[in-house]
Amino acid sequence: MSQQIRLATIEDYPSIMEIWESAVKATHDFLAEEDFTYFKEAIPKDYLPNLEVFLLIENGKPVGFSSVSEGSLEMLFVHNDYRGEGYGKSLFQFMDETKGITKVDVIEQNCQAIGFYKKLGFRRAGRSEKDGSGKDYPIIHMLK
Repeated sequence: MSQQIRLATIEDYPSIMEIWESAVKATHDFLAEEDFTYFKEAIPKDYLPNLEVFLLIENGKPVGFSSVSEGSLEMLFVHNDYRGEGYGKSLFQFMDETKGITKVDVIEQNCQAIGFYKKLGFRRAGRSEKDGSGKDYPIIHMLK
């Protein structure tokens, strides 16, 4: 098993979006189709260029990515083909060790993610009615 985590470049955006799409289709069944399309277009254009994104590569294949900004875990996605195999935890630990993670916001309907972060020591600290884009997806704010 040859695992590498490195800073992503613009050339990695297609792989990042493939991972994102796979993960979201597997875990975000509550996401409306128009919102899925919105995020699929907005992420490479509006989010990725403004974040320091790290790519997890296993045997030469990108399998996950993550970003932390000012202690907040902004995104952590693992390709559905690799979910449940420890890649998310590995990526989280790398990001926590290098960037320091103190908080994460999770869509309330994403029970799998809430459970994942609880296992990593996070607890619910608050709730917002809308997500960061102003869409009707309540957000659970979690702190470590």
